[in-house]
Amino acid sequence: METTRLIIVAVGGQGNLLASKVLGEAALISGVPVRMSEIHGMAQRGGVVESAIVFGDATSSIISDGEADILMGFEPAETLRALNRCSKNTKVITNTATLPPFTVAIGKGVYPDVENVKDLLKEKCASLVAIDAMRLAKEAGSPMSVNIVLLGALVQSGGLGFTKENVIEAIKRRTKKAFLDMNLKAFEMGYEAAKGE
Repeated sequence: METTRLIIVAVGGQGNLLASKVLGEAALISGVPVRMSEIHGMAQRGGVVESAIVFGDATSSIISDGEADILMGFEPAETLRALNRCSKNTKVITNTATLPPFTVAIGKGVYPDVENVKDLLKEKCASLVAIDAMRLAKEAGSPMSVNIVLLGALVQSGGLGFTKENVIEAIKRRTKKAFLDMNLKAFEMGYEAAKGE
């Protein structure tokens, strides 16, 4: 089967690893071979967390510069930072809600303008889905469901090789029961929001 390479970037605590596990589970449910790797960095201190997921026939989970078929970013500056992993054929899904780093908070850095970030992504990649996943997550019941909102947008954008229903089943298997209804709502909200992009 054809190989699809997905990079997910986030700030520590945004749920990148759960999103990766849900996608891995959805691939297994669908009979799609999957390989995954993660880089945690300084995640507990608000640093970047990166997951590389390769769906289909592949011998490695390494995704080199310019090889990502899909880039999903939970934070716009992190999405921009990962732009080197993309090509003109890459689909990008990003959250537009910002989490400025500590250096910006203390006045030692400048956060990029989100509209400029979106323009750069549009210029360098095949397509862009940019949604305020934080707003949708709050509407769904918790800001902690940004990851699931973005999974909905990712599934709507296509290219993964498995169905929405299998991702929903994976969410049911991989998320805590106490948060299931909220996560299912968050997923649907992200799915619907991506239709308009």
